[in-house]
Amino acid sequence: MAFAVTSSSATISGSRFSRSSSSSDLKVPKIGSFRLAEHHATVNLSRKRCAVKPVNAEPKRNDSLLPQAASISAPEVSEKVEVEDFEQLAKELDNASPLEIMDKALEKFGNDIAIAFSGAEDVALIEYAKLTGRPFRVFSLDTGRLNPETYRFFDEVEKHYGIRIEYMFPDAVEVQALVRSKGLFSFYEDGHQECCRVRKVRPLRRALKGLRAWITGQRKDQSPGTRSEVPVVQVDPVFEGLDGGAGSLVKWNPVANVDGIDIWNFLRAMNVPVNSLHSQGFVSIGCEPCTRPVLPGQHEREGRWWWEDAKAKECGLHKGNLKQDSAAQLNGNGAAAHTDIFNSQSLVTLSRAGIENLARLENRKEPWIVVLYAPWCPYCQAMEESYVGLGEKVAGSGVKVAKFRADGEEKEYAQKELQLGSFPTILLFPKHSAKPIKYASEKRDVDSLMAFVNALR
Repeated sequence: MAFAVTSSSATISGSRFSRSSSSSDLKVPKIGSFRLAEHHATVNLSRKRCAVKPVNAEPKRNDSLLPQAASISAPEVSEKVEVEDFEQLAKELDNASPLEIMDKALEKFGNDIAIAFSGAEDVALIEYAKLTGRPFRVFSLDTGRLNPETYRFFDEVEKHYGIRIEYMFPDAVEVQALVRSKGLFSFYEDGHQECCRVRKVRPLRRALKGLRAWITGQRKDQSPGTRSEVPVVQVDPVFEGLDGGAGSLVKWNPVANVDGIDIWNFLRAMNVPVNSLHSQGFVSIGCEPCTRPVLPGQHEREGRWWWEDAKAKECGLHKGNLKQDSAAQLNGNGAAAHTDIFNSQSLVTLSRAGIENLARLENRKEPWIVVLYAPWCPYCQAMEESYVGLGEKVAGSGVKVAKFRADGEEKEYAQKELQLGSFPTILLFPKHSAKPIKYASEKRDVDSLMAFVNALR
């Protein structure tokens, strides 16, 4: 992720903070002396004027946003520190404008807060921050797979606002290991979570370790299944901040209650630069392989990870939005409470022992076609009718049609032994071959499945 840097910088304990500022001078507290008094500590703070840094000066880049603090052994403090009730604050600000919320966020956290900028319509956040007249910081994640238009947009935003965005990058060794072991496009097979974890979530985690709060462009209307209850401010349920531990990071969502159309009206009214991909039909913009234009009438998130469930489209940056059951489904551990599917007398239900025995046979009496499924998976649900139809069509023809539930505790086995990538996975166990053949097409109608069976039976 990246920080916006304008005309001032501050040095604390030997480390440099870059921040945007509208004034030429910035006063920053400098750690003074500690004096131990029985059961509490007294901290004397002195203020020191900072030198002005040119707007276009390149800041020193660190792997995280956390300054290297001087080694100071702080005395134990026995007095309780009052903790702010951000749930109550969210209620108080629920009807506030994005500008008011942004102003409150910057006022409360100063240099310890930064705007998360993805290169899409969340440029509105930067405009709101500018309008407050307060110093602000901006950061962004460069996954290495963004569209060329997005990179050019970053440069345009820096020049328009006179800021410097500092980017966070994924660990090169982790990316190398992922690509070498699974290829460049493994997310089409087994979901986007692993790639996003390497390229986005871990770099974000490092960045947030240097902050006490961050500002996002989340809106309630963006994703029906994951963002409909996003508050304007909350204690971050997933990530940790500068002080470490649960509750150490606050998350601000100034446009949570704003509709997408109103965001665009604001951008046009303020003549704010926008990503040129928007004029090509892109609404929600992420990495190039996982983003496509949407058609008129389609929801904006349908352009992201379109091969996955529309109700659980989060890359991990906002995983705290997921309800417990949705998170379990993303991990492949769907609860047994879901009604089973593929219920038909023409289908054989295989247990773990049954599928293991089938896989071990080298000479079968007849070929078997088996679907590896999860009852909560919408793609499995969508093919239920055609798969049951296949079973009815080949009944008595010498082909067995079966199902094996491969989520939950069975998922690891299915991935290791049965080529499970994503749900559903369809396998054909030939008559005279031990190794099953995986059905590679996404066409799961009866005729396509029959063609697969007939070609290999």
